[in-house]
Amino acid sequence: MTSVTALFSPVEDDLRVLNQNLRELVGARHPILFAAADHLFQAGGKQLRPAIVLLVSRATMPDRDITSRHRRLAEITEMIHTASLVHDDVLDESELRRGIPTVHSSFGNRVAVLAGDFLFAKSSWYLANLNDLEVVKLLSQVIVDLAEGEIQQGLSRFDADLSLEAYLEKSYYKTASLIANSSKAAAVLSGVSPEMANHLYYYGRDVGLAFQIVDDILDFTGTTETLGKPAASDLRSGNLTAPVLYALEEQPLLETLIAREFAEPDDLDRALALIEESNGIERSRTLAAEHTRLAIEHLECLPASESRQALTNLADYILRRLY
Repeated sequence: MTSVTALFSPVEDDLRVLNQNLRELVGARHPILFAAADHLFQAGGKQLRPAIVLLVSRATMPDRDITSRHRRLAEITEMIHTASLVHDDVLDESELRRGIPTVHSSFGNRVAVLAGDFLFAKSSWYLANLNDLEVVKLLSQVIVDLAEGEIQQGLSRFDADLSLEAYLEKSYYKTASLIANSSKAAAVLSGVSPEMANHLYYYGRDVGLAFQIVDDILDFTGTTETLGKPAASDLRSGNLTAPVLYALEEQPLLETLIAREFAEPDDLDRALALIEESNGIERSRTLAAEHTRLAIEHLECLPASESRQALTNLADYILRRLY
């Protein structure tokens, strides 16, 4: 299967510059804070979000080079994403992220929370310096959405009555909002029409939802080694995702196990078996495929280019991670 980094070939040089700039942008005066903030940048993430920003930037500027503001937007996007990961790991009490110790397990909760806050503050400062009010509003909304998503997830733990619509809304807030709004922001910086900017917002929204649904499927079908964290960790913590919600429609016993929060020794194993016996994973694949299809449709507004093709291939890649 094509690697995700190969898909980013049109912006490979741009991403190399981004990686060089991120450590300089952090620029924390306190060594511990700098080390904590720098920890995840070194963890070798896919950099999906800044790559999409850069690809959208190039796809909407086919006859010109992208600007320094496009590049800074990609860096801001990665900083916001990294800040959210630091806080997520504290809330989820995760020991591993991408196969390495999380910031809070290496530096403690206090430093991790401060490091996340610091990255959010830094990203907001650089965002304000783009001097584009619409872009500031788009990315500021993302930070609000990330908090809203965490609140919704915290309030719906072990809630077997959670609807698929509520799950998708939470997935939008936690994952898709950043991709959607940063894609639109890149288009705004390119000076495209409002209609094209909205199409790129919806591209990012549907790519983000497909990405989250696929991640939620892989939580059941992947291994600890491939996931970089324990398998079935979402279910264990009471975070009910698409495969579980679909399985609940077929397996009444599953609701009982969830309601008692897997209190008995074999409850989690029984729940996993019930999900595997159901059509939950297959129906979730269908849901992810639908969002992938919608995302690709929204790219029809763009002129043909290597970057547009990369955005299409990226949407396809997200789905192929399942196979």
